[in-house]
Amino acid sequence: MKAMLKRTIALLLGAAVAAVAQEAKSPVPAQTMHTENTATAQTDAVAPRPEGSVYMGGFRAPAIETVRVAVIGLGERGYPQTWQLTHVPNCEVVGVCDLYGDLTAKTADMVQKETGKRPAEYHSSKTAYIKMLEELKPDAVIINTSWEMHAQMCIDCMEHGAHAFVEVPMATTIRDLWRVVDTAERTKKHCMMLENVNYGRDELMFLNMVRQGLIGELLHGEAAYIHELRMQMKSEERGCGSWRTYHYAERNGNLYPTHGLGPVAQYMNIARGDDMFDRMVSFSSPALGRAAYAKKNFPADHKWNKMNFTCGDINTSIIKTKAGRTIMVQWDETSPRPYDRKNLIQGTEGTLAGFPTRIAGEKVSPAPGKAENGQPGGAEISHNGGYHEWFQGKEAEKVMYAKWDHPLYKRLGEVAKKNGGHGGMDYIMLYRVIECLHKGEPMDQNVYEGALWSAVGPLSEKSVSEGGAPQVFPDFTRGDWKHTAPLPVVE
Repeated sequence: MKAMLKRTIALLLGAAVAAVAQEAKSPVPAQTMHTENTATAQTDAVAPRPEGSVYMGGFRAPAIETVRVAVIGLGERGYPQTWQLTHVPNCEVVGVCDLYGDLTAKTADMVQKETGKRPAEYHSSKTAYIKMLEELKPDAVIINTSWEMHAQMCIDCMEHGAHAFVEVPMATTIRDLWRVVDTAERTKKHCMMLENVNYGRDELMFLNMVRQGLIGELLHGEAAYIHELRMQMKSEERGCGSWRTYHYAERNGNLYPTHGLGPVAQYMNIARGDDMFDRMVSFSSPALGRAAYAKKNFPADHKWNKMNFTCGDINTSIIKTKAGRTIMVQWDETSPRPYDRKNLIQGTEGTLAGFPTRIAGEKVSPAPGKAENGQPGGAEISHNGGYHEWFQGKEAEKVMYAKWDHPLYKRLGEVAKKNGGHGGMDYIMLYRVIECLHKGEPMDQNVYEGALWSAVGPLSEKSVSEGGAPQVFPDFTRGDWKHTAPLPVVE
């Protein structure tokens, strides 16, 4: 009876997913997203993979000699990324698209100056990117638009034969995440969420250290995106504030989880053979900071002062994995405090942490520490490097980098710093995207990782709305994560 019930649920879900995949979804308001996320039924049942679709973990697309790239969205992220692409080998920017013609002209001018070739321009319409896809038939598309546009643009790019590379998050609802996954599997096109932090120097170094077993068996991680961005509210008509502010007002949860979570998930091999997200609880603080900022910085009759901000200033979520590990994920774009991503990974033999970069442990503490008089085991602790104190500071970082810098950073670090983007991480990320397409290699981040990390957003909204009730993660891999190779230490 239970087996029959599971098969029935799976068939019903399969029909629902197939129907949704046929919809031409338009962008939806943030309040509509929140309503959908809080009303989504909780289930760990998944529909069978449709016939003809393929699992995309470790997927290799045919190698491309020169990768023809189009870029959608040319604002605060899109313009600098396009400049970086002009400095990546085996890459040609063939098209640029934005709502605003002045941005496409500015970007096309820059590309022409850098490469001698002027990309085609598309603008002035929300569907101009469709025309670009039809006319140029690019190999790959970089998507740098508002959150509510991400899922549909990914789907449209893949449907038109292009690999899709999208800014974070991949989508804002569980339904749209499934639509993206199913489209990638059906079209056999890569869809990678552009989580640039995975390519930061310290994050790459920690991955290298974890892979070497230097902190033992993994137990716990901490991830965050704490970045005070209230000033974006002054971008009222164009820019992030013109659309992002509505999410703060009309949703409540962890709306931007992936910058801190991506690296921690890859340390733990989440969805790659070793472990998988299982369930999550989430709590938000009161929502006070945005309204206070609006009152202080805008006229009383301004639209921001007429808005009821409901999203808690800080959200804390805790994930439990199937192997029993825990991950704390925090998000705060409102409070006046220093930038922080946590970037902590703890094992049975040591801990690596960020902000500031510091390490401690039996195998990583560099030299005998001072004996801790009166401390039980003080001599033993001292002999193992004094791991009751962090090894940190500029001189300590030099030692760490000399011993454990990731091979990819050793190869690309200097050119990455020259070409910029959050200390070089953006350039390394784009370099790897093009390198993998050029060589026909699997992507460093597959579609399922993007979906899982992004799922924290909608699941946190539901948990918060239910007083912190646990929420089950969908298995976007349909069980195939168990047979997926971990991300190697790429040379």
